[in-house]
Amino acid sequence: MHQTHRNLSGLELTLIQPGEGFAGDDIPFRLRLKAGRDDAIAVLLSCEESGLAPVHVHSGEAQDVTLPVHSAHRGYLRPDRVRIETRFPFGLLKAWSWLRPVSAGVVFPRPIAAPDAFNTVADGDESAEARSVEGNDHADIRPWREGDLSQRVLWKRFARTGQMVVADWEGEQGSPYWLDFNAYPGADHELRLSYLAFLVNERGRSGVRFGLNLPGQIIEPDSGPAHVARCLRVLATWGEERPRDTMAEPHGTRRKGKDGATQWVSEVQA
Repeated sequence: MHQTHRNLSGLELTLIQPGEGFAGDDIPFRLRLKAGRDDAIAVLLSCEESGLAPVHVHSGEAQDVTLPVHSAHRGYLRPDRVRIETRFPFGLLKAWSWLRPVSAGVVFPRPIAAPDAFNTVADGDESAEARSVEGNDHADIRPWREGDLSQRVLWKRFARTGQMVVADWEGEQGSPYWLDFNAYPGADHELRLSYLAFLVNERGRSGVRFGLNLPGQIIEPDSGPAHVARCLRVLATWGEERPRDTMAEPHGTRRKGKDGATQWVSEVQA
């Protein structure tokens, strides 16, 4: 009994980084274990139905692990509690405690292939139509090529002539295509966000510039991985309230580390 108790005594568990991912996937939460005066042997971390293989941490050393936390919906994800336990040395007794994280991960909307969004443009000449499709005053019209986005196709011209042409911009100064929340009337809000998440990923893979227009929030046009990640985070948290910090629970002593991270110091139950 004393050996089992000592195996967790003095062990520190710190949440280093809450994860990000898409709804329905496991979101990685990175934690750090630091052993006290004694080795921490065969330590198990779990959260709901997910868990890790036993972890061994030598005295005075630290080890980082990644705990997958299942997600169901977009928004902020903060596990109610993370269980830490050991059955060392013989498996006859069990010592355990809990970590209740303060920081939350972010769950992006599950991408769903978006239908073509047609712009309601008044009849006019071809250049006016090209400007309306992309909001660009300097668009060229060229034949459609494989890989072109369907939103660039001049569908009115196709309906009149049967010619598949697209609006192309002159250089990088042209206005990029906007991803618009209001482009899908009749769809509920969550479905619209899933459409937009799909389009954000599509634009990220193609490397084109794009902007994101949500009610009450606009992300200016840009490109690159950082822009894609920012847009996905905005889609994930739109209309959501960040969870408030909770008070420390009696299952363990939680304190703020020097770097501001939340740490748990074991008060073991056996």
